[in-house]
Amino acid sequence: MFKPDTRITEVKGIGPKKADAFKNINIETLEDVIFSYPREYEDRTKVRTISDLKDGETVMVTAELRRLKKGRYIRGRKTPTTLLVGDSTGTMEVVFFNASWLEKSLSIGSEYWFFGKVGLRNNSGGISGAPVMIHPQFGKYTDSESGESILPIYPLAAGISQKERRRLASAAVTAAGEYEDCFSEEFRKKNGLCDLEYALKNIHFPEDERHMKVAKYRLIYEELLLFTLSLGYMKAGFSREKPGIVLSKARFEDELTLPFQLTAGQAQALDEICRDMEEGSRMSRLVQGDVGSGKTAVAAKAIYKVVKNGCQAALMAPTEILAEQHLQTFNAFYKGEGINVELLTSSASASERRGILERLSSGKTDVLIGTHALFSSDVEFARLALVVTDEQHRFGVAQREALSHKGESPHILVMTATPIPRTLALVLYADMDISVIKDKPAGRKEIITRTAREADRPKAYEFVLRQVKKGRQVYIVTALIENSESLDVRSAEEVFEEAERYFKPYKTGFLHGRMKQDEKDDIMGAFKNGEIQVLVSTVVIEVGINVPNATVMVIENSERFGLAQMHQLRGRVGRGEDQSYCFLILCSDTEVAVERSKIMEETSDGFIIAEKDLQLRGTGEFFGARQAGAPELRIADIIKHTKILKSAADEAKKIISEDPLLDKPDNVRLRRRIEKLYGSTEFNG
Repeated sequence: MFKPDTRITEVKGIGPKKADAFKNINIETLEDVIFSYPREYEDRTKVRTISDLKDGETVMVTAELRRLKKGRYIRGRKTPTTLLVGDSTGTMEVVFFNASWLEKSLSIGSEYWFFGKVGLRNNSGGISGAPVMIHPQFGKYTDSESGESILPIYPLAAGISQKERRRLASAAVTAAGEYEDCFSEEFRKKNGLCDLEYALKNIHFPEDERHMKVAKYRLIYEELLLFTLSLGYMKAGFSREKPGIVLSKARFEDELTLPFQLTAGQAQALDEICRDMEEGSRMSRLVQGDVGSGKTAVAAKAIYKVVKNGCQAALMAPTEILAEQHLQTFNAFYKGEGINVELLTSSASASERRGILERLSSGKTDVLIGTHALFSSDVEFARLALVVTDEQHRFGVAQREALSHKGESPHILVMTATPIPRTLALVLYADMDISVIKDKPAGRKEIITRTAREADRPKAYEFVLRQVKKGRQVYIVTALIENSESLDVRSAEEVFEEAERYFKPYKTGFLHGRMKQDEKDDIMGAFKNGEIQVLVSTVVIEVGINVPNATVMVIENSERFGLAQMHQLRGRVGRGEDQSYCFLILCSDTEVAVERSKIMEETSDGFIIAEKDLQLRGTGEFFGARQAGAPELRIADIIKHTKILKSAADEAKKIISEDPLLDKPDNVRLRRRIEKLYGSTEFNG
């Protein structure tokens, strides 16, 4: 009998070369196999007679091979091989391309099974609605996989077949009873869950659809409970650490005069931050604000309070250009206040770096702004009280924690411009308190958004040219860098060449993800300084970059972008006093693409857009947005399974409130499972 730690090479048919292929999808032991779930299933219990076939359904058909016709070879084209198969109710065509080997493999008069998608069409004989399958799976009816069963379909890698993947899964489920169930029998009964052995066997090889659904529910619930429980456990560990530096309740933050009045949302967020830092417990707070909501101003006031209390602050930005932008902003805010703000990036020379570190460790530097360079072991603060991270999903949890340990338990403030519905944010950021800024600074005009079809591009470009002639700047964003044979999408290279000609003599720049960071910074710097008027780019345009003179955003092939992504891109304009515009160049009239465009035209509220995006797109974009280092979900979907998520989150909250250390006998197994899945160090404070 196999064990969970059995290497896959001990399974018949898996040699060293095949094992290397499996290693590419992180499978080395049977434990890796059993917790890598199928992505879908082939339900071969749906056996149909030919006369009952419906257009578009995927089914199993058993039929006799009556005729085989090989198509004529035409150079450069696919050669069809057409089978005519039949049962007692009718006939069906089965078509394969470039499969001349079939002629020698199949026998007229023998019975075969065919599993695939049915299409109905007029056949060569003119019979209306004749069924056809193109490239189905098939085999002799006696084949072991042809029975009426539900077969798992797994994600694969080069050099791996479904049959090999199923063979491993079959070996792995023999060890299903070896795993410790992290739920007690009482807990399972209370929450309507099957035991782990039943779940693991039936998620891979379900006896029937009901067994599969029971198994799936158990594993989804477990994954979401462990996900939310791990974040709550992390927060409990964070609060168990020594208290943060206690700041005076004096309203120093009110003494800093900014060029504008804070909005109600900004003022409330600032009050929540300051109250946290005055209470004595260590703050861990997320400030969630839409693009242009003024999160940086809130951070500037919070940092001012820290400095006036005789302490230091650090601000992490994901790129050098954003860090430099923050330096300029903070110096402008603190002008005449006697606050020393410095910048530390990997570009600093050795002598510059030594000077910065000396001033920092001696306390002469009040605020240090930087990138990943702040993580270095030689970066030492005199009295670090606050760590601010900007666009925090660009940093891993471990990186953020590394910086937070440089001081005496400094307070943690995180800023993100990714709108997430509050109910969802409370789960995804369960390890943090949340402040939300929903309003925008006074004077900001709504960005006018219009959809333009392919034929309307010349008119859109004419408008763009008029804006450039007025001295404004423009972004043109594309989905791809280079042309693709398989996708009918305009590439950045193609658009750049066109824009260079169209907008001449104005300067056009080109920015894409394969460039080195210093090249990107140079181009963004030139655009920010007004040396480039039109910037053609892929989606690498930095979130948070502030170019008030940019008034137009053109999104080419907008059907290729999600709502949240388009909203973030649109947020690159509308940062000055001039009216700004966004053109969505729509090259496909699919229902979803048209619906997205309509939503973008009707609202600029990022939270409404986030809700709509979740409905239309699911979690794909979300998992790129939530904090790095949070547990990976293998089977659960936080949108499809919202009700289960809410139930699991409520249960996790109850468990943590009663047993924050997960020390009770029934909870020790949960803690072991969390630490096994996600590593123990991140959850021990």
